[in-house]
Amino acid sequence: MAKSTYLIQIITLCSIFISVANSVAFNYPAVFNFGDSNSDTGELVAALGDFLDLPNGQTYFKTPSGRFCDGRLIIDFLMDAMNLPFLNAYLDSIGIPSFRKGCNFAAAGSTILPPTAQAVSPFPFGIQVAQFVRFKARVLELLAKGKKLDKYLPTEDYFSKGLYTFDIGQNDLAGAFYSKTFDQILALIPTVLTEFETGIKTLHDQGARNFWIHNTGPLGCLTQNVAKFGTDPSSLDELGCVSNHNQAAKLFNLQLHALTKKLQGQYTDSNFTYVDIYTIKSNLIANYSKLGFEQPIMACCGIGGPPLNYDSRISCGNTKVLNGTSVTAKACSDSSQYVNWDGIHYSEAANQYVSSQILTGKFSDPPFSDKMSCLLNIKF
Repeated sequence: MAKSTYLIQIITLCSIFISVANSVAFNYPAVFNFGDSNSDTGELVAALGDFLDLPNGQTYFKTPSGRFCDGRLIIDFLMDAMNLPFLNAYLDSIGIPSFRKGCNFAAAGSTILPPTAQAVSPFPFGIQVAQFVRFKARVLELLAKGKKLDKYLPTEDYFSKGLYTFDIGQNDLAGAFYSKTFDQILALIPTVLTEFETGIKTLHDQGARNFWIHNTGPLGCLTQNVAKFGTDPSSLDELGCVSNHNQAAKLFNLQLHALTKKLQGQYTDSNFTYVDIYTIKSNLIANYSKLGFEQPIMACCGIGGPPLNYDSRISCGNTKVLNGTSVTAKACSDSSQYVNWDGIHYSEAANQYVSSQILTGKFSDPPFSDKMSCLLNIKF
């Protein structure tokens, strides 16, 4: 049901934008992505030698793809919209990966700040940027030796003409709630964004000129956070989300938006696009039924059943002995009816909806609807 709803929306959007599609192209020769599990296409799995089991990947890839999702992520839909192939993870060396059209440095669990000892990912934003610097240097070195690897590597001008995308910061906030007070978390935000600014400066020094920055979503609406921090009904808002988490996300986004404006003024040779993911996802959760979903917060893949179907001790697809009984976190019968996939990440159906809204251009600063190509480029 959700897919048919989106298809109608996409056709409608195409009819609106078709008049401008031929005059102004919204396309880039390559994409270089930085982030966390919201856009990780296999980095953490490759780096740690870990495995993601089915039902992860079941909807689109029919097998685990290194994505913490039943199918495609927002970055996948955006790549489709630009008629570019899905991004290979920087550290995934198996299968002769092609980096001709870009590279993905995003790793699940990553933060902007350097990781703590308890962190899931050893690849914070600064490390991802450092990986890019090495990637670029190595690419230019190999290109200088001849054309043998041309079909696998971006050309030198792709580094200045390409799109640099960012979706990171969620874990800095979410993780802080386990050890800090609300006021301490808010006080931490400027430090987080200073680190982000440092990374952006490094990328600009490396020739990056097109920056696409996602803000963070409504953290308080993730099943994991509702289960941990929402046991007291007074801590929840009218949508059933944890109020403090969402308030922190809003304040983070306000400061991120201000930083994006500052960077645009500072780097007049560059283009900065700030994308309001928070509003898109909040609208989805508030209007889930109208959009073809049945469950806005409960996880599709988990254990425990309603109202959350989530247990932090066992992740999607895994089997463990809990309280003397062997249990497996299994998927629901129809993930397209669920906004949340596994308690932490969105389902493919939700990612598809979010992507369709991003591509209207209405949720970006500056708006970019006059630069869009036809949305039927998206391969649903």
